[in-house]
Amino acid sequence: MAGELIYAFRVMRLPLLDAGGSEIGKIDDIVVVPGREGRAPRVVGFVASSQRRRIFVNAARVADLDGDGARLRSWDIDLNPFKRRTGETLIGSELIDKVIATGERVSDVGLVETIEEGARRWRVSKVRLARRSTLRRRPNYRLVDWTDVPHLFATGTAMEAEAARLRDMHKSDVAHIVRSMPLAQRRQLAESMDDERLADVLEELPEAEQLRLIEGLDLDRLIDVFDEMEYDDLADLLGEMPQQQRAAILEAMDDDEAEVVTRLLSYEESTAGGMMTPELVILGPDATVAEALAQIRDPDWTPSIASQVFVTRAPYKPPTGRFMGVVFMQRLLREPPSMELRHCIAEDTPVVAPDTIDRAVFEEFASYDMLALAVVDEAGRFLGAVSVDDVVDRMLGAGWRSRHRRQDRSLDARPEPIADAGNAGGAHDPADAADAEIVS
Repeated sequence: MAGELIYAFRVMRLPLLDAGGSEIGKIDDIVVVPGREGRAPRVVGFVASSQRRRIFVNAARVADLDGDGARLRSWDIDLNPFKRRTGETLIGSELIDKVIATGERVSDVGLVETIEEGARRWRVSKVRLARRSTLRRRPNYRLVDWTDVPHLFATGTAMEAEAARLRDMHKSDVAHIVRSMPLAQRRQLAESMDDERLADVLEELPEAEQLRLIEGLDLDRLIDVFDEMEYDDLADLLGEMPQQQRAAILEAMDDDEAEVVTRLLSYEESTAGGMMTPELVILGPDATVAEALAQIRDPDWTPSIASQVFVTRAPYKPPTGRFMGVVFMQRLLREPPSMELRHCIAEDTPVVAPDTIDRAVFEEFASYDMLALAVVDEAGRFLGAVSVDDVVDRMLGAGWRSRHRRQDRSLDARPEPIADAGNAGGAHDPADAADAEIVS
């Protein structure tokens, strides 16, 4: 469903708000990329000024965009300086006032809000053009569809266009397409992808292929991409890196994030600690049902994570205070909004220690029909949870993605050889014969 038209010129004057509605900056510009063939260009983020810095705010982290401002889903904000990526277009600095072939200039760009796969997105819908007349002081305006001026949003190279085309596909299907490419093309595609999309694809690839894909990226780009990955997937990837490279990356990361990843790396891979994620819905016993429902409503949570709230004593960031129990979503839907979570905690829900071997974890899931299983240390602190997604990944074995046969869409969407993509069409990298497993 499409929402009402909202103009870029207005958005670029709105305040940037944290999850509580407090102003933390100003929106300066809007970053768009081309959509797949026939689809409108998509907003991937906003350039904002905050604490005297020009930063990038990913569109997925914006909960609401209205006359009051752009409100974030959380209180966290990435203060790393904004760096324009290949294939991106800045509406304010690159499109507004641009003169097109008809002699008209772009005076504004109209955006519409859409709901795609349960998440809120914004796409370009209209472009307002202005023409000055010698007979009138005021310019003449006309509103056209973006399809009437597609060149305004076109990317420069074939590989950039391919990266844009893949942005709207399911990440699992994109990973299949990437795996079917020669290594040289994979790396060029990785350079053209935005950080969030490349992170999604990395999470769908075996660690060995992840390493080959990111081999040509510089440290700054790696940090930006890793910032978009799930902690457990990132820890698995870093665990496969040479020690010197891993140390350099941890040194360059944000201190808090590096601490989380280092803690995950300390657990054996085949244990609950090696499978768990610390990114969960965690609240205190005094929080209400209404607050819990607001948290699990966030579309960024996977269904297995959003199915329950973990209740602990402060602090609420793993390792937390004493673990108290779990409140399941079904219980939240049955209780009044004002009820405190302490009264909703389920009885006899299982927990595991971080050193519990993976087979014992699998048996707990099978015995209690869990979607996520709490991991608690000897002191009773909550460390994280193993989700059913991670259990299925582990049970299928390391090579299951290369054997995966869900390809009705991904094979139909496989790109043709790209003539201007380096080695494409001719000799391949020496590693290609070994790792370019064309899935058929």
